Amino acid sequence: MSPKGWIENHNTIEREFLFGDFRSAFEFLQEVALLAEEHHHHPDIELRYNRLKLRLSTHDAGNTITKKDLGLAEAINKLL
Repeated sequence: MSPKGWIENHNTIEREFLFGDFRSAFEFLQEVALLAEEHHHHPDIELRYNRLKLRLSTHDAGNTITKKDLGLAEAINKLL
């Protein structure tokens, strides 16, 4: 089961975040980047003005969803 707000899509979990402006989206992305470094696991990122989309899968496990993905998603949720 995916963490709250995340959906499964083709062997990934993904979540879209909407912010008031580009700066707010970018500041949140910076926090996500630091968290990803701590977890040694990095999301695929798509940033379009105030819309941030993150996708997680474990590439070295054959591009599937693993505990690494679920753990990072939970940690990202706590940033909100």
